[in-house]
Amino acid sequence: MLVHEYQTLLAPIQQFLRCDTPSSWLAEAQQPQRLAVLLTDHLICELKAAQSAMYLIRRYAVDEQSADALLQWLKPYEDFTYRQQGDWRALAEIKLKKSMIPKASSAYGQELIDKMVLLIKEELHHFYQVLEIMQQYGVAYDKITSSRYARGLLRHVSTFEPNALIDKLICGAYIEARSCERFAKLAPLLPTDIGDFYLSLLRSEARHYQDYLQLAEQIAETDISARVGFFGEIEAELILTADADFKFHSGAYIPLT
Repeated sequence: MLVHEYQTLLAPIQQFLRCDTPSSWLAEAQQPQRLAVLLTDHLICELKAAQSAMYLIRRYAVDEQSADALLQWLKPYEDFTYRQQGDWRALAEIKLKKSMIPKASSAYGQELIDKMVLLIKEELHHFYQVLEIMQQYGVAYDKITSSRYARGLLRHVSTFEPNALIDKLICGAYIEARSCERFAKLAPLLPTDIGDFYLSLLRSEARHYQDYLQLAEQIAETDISARVGFFGEIEAELILTADADFKFHSGAYIPLT
């Protein structure tokens, strides 16, 4: 990736986020013994990003048959990740086999479908690419617990619609933007091929956060800057406060004594 393109992609993300990744997290992330958990948690984050997008489509945008097709699309990935079933190499052949039909009652259904289906395809492709790197580095997949990060954001989501959907989209934007920022910060600290891979993810991740924000603005039909700011402060607090659980989206790393 050219330096100019790299800087162009990162500039709006750095303005959107309220803080940089702490140096304590980066110092821990570059330790060779942390590579396995970094890759494993990154892998799971890619699946969770696909699941979150699928949930939004199923909950808000498509008919019942389309919703079932989405579940079948992700099932082999979930079987591998949560039940450790199946050969990961077979995941490369899985495709979405049905066109998504928007609900007649949804004014924004097609827009949500178009953006989220593309996001799911890209996240699942990244999932497979991380598995390839894990294979290359001899990192056997094993289940790990999730970090506090996504839960910490989503616990503040409104309980009534359409505010709940708008909040979920804003949270999605922050998660994607933070991933993008960390890929860029990690790239020079990790083995060259992993660093190059992380830089290659910047294009799609940068677009993902913008897609989430644009959908939130479109659905709200009003100024959402206050709500974006609210979640921005929560996100920054999760990133900056002490965290002894090292994961891809964890906070300022403080080892247990």
